Amino acid sequence: MKKMGIASFTERGRKRAEEVWKIFLGEYQILPYEKDRGESLKEWCLRCFEEGEALVFVGACGIAVRTIAPFLQDKTKDPAVLVMDEAGRYVISLVSGHLGGANRLALKIAESLGAEPVITTATDVNGKFAVDVFAKDNQLAISSMKAAKEISAAVLRGSRVYLFCHGKIKGKVPEELTLWEEEELPAGKEGALIWISPFLPPESGKGFSGPVLHLIPQVLSVGIGCRKGKSRAEIRETVLEAASQAKVSCRAFLQAASIDLKKEEAGILEFCEEEGLLYKTYSSGELSGIEGEFSSSSFVKGITGTDNVCERAALASAGEGGRLLLKKYAKNGVTAAFAVREWSVDFGK
Repeated sequence: MKKMGIASFTERGRKRAEEVWKIFLGEYQILPYEKDRGESLKEWCLRCFEEGEALVFVGACGIAVRTIAPFLQDKTKDPAVLVMDEAGRYVISLVSGHLGGANRLALKIAESLGAEPVITTATDVNGKFAVDVFAKDNQLAISSMKAAKEISAAVLRGSRVYLFCHGKIKGKVPEELTLWEEEELPAGKEGALIWISPFLPPESGKGFSGPVLHLIPQVLSVGIGCRKGKSRAEIRETVLEAASQAKVSCRAFLQAASIDLKKEEAGILEFCEEEGLLYKTYSSGELSGIEGEFSSSSFVKGITGTDNVCERAALASAGEGGRLLLKKYAKNGVTAAFAVREWSVDFGK
């Protein structure tokens, strides 16, 4: 469960903190600041920054600012920080309004308690599309925060911003964006581009006059086969070379898969742990039952009971509607294949 720190400093503030606490019951584990327990405010704050997703200060802004200052890093890492006055009049989104979700938390608290939300991020103030919020809502990795800032600036200026997406699009595309439906991108095109895909943007995309922002969905399954005893480094090298050949981003990897004979294969387990990937294995019967055209090997079938491990495992883990992106890539006793699951982005979130 996510964690939220709540700090208050007076009896009136404590009652207000309890009201905030009740709003998030079942959604957050609350980490209260309790001075009587011997933990200093800064010690509590450090614990919240290390463990939590949000902090709420019930009190003066100055207390919050001075307390969090030593622990701030950047918007991709900092938790949401909010401040609420003891009277419950205002809820201020102070830090990580978009990526951390402070803006939405402020709106939720304000609506529940009848307070006024105070939100100062430019896109929100101007009622414009916020690319970082959209990315967070749709679980898209942001390739470059610099490019994301430039896209937001272009939106605020009213400059042309194009959108390309390999997945399905749900909801109404904001009026600030213009759909680009061709995979080939012309050089010298006036405007900026948001490229939503597990594939890297084409080189021609660099010809746009504005920034090209790559938003990356985690939608790829990596099928892996290997001889016994292959190391993490050898497996990683093969997978990275396969990704380069397929022209996909490694940040699009969601999970890895293989045959159950490799369930305890140390090299694969270590690779998955290093990359933060879920690891699934399937029996030879399950893999043989996957329909499709695969790179068949009688040698592999004699050892494993199925004619192909990496392609079939990748497709099995991609689920219904999945398709192969890259067939078997082999190097030094390791094979890799990629499959993509069905995916979409939603502008209605």
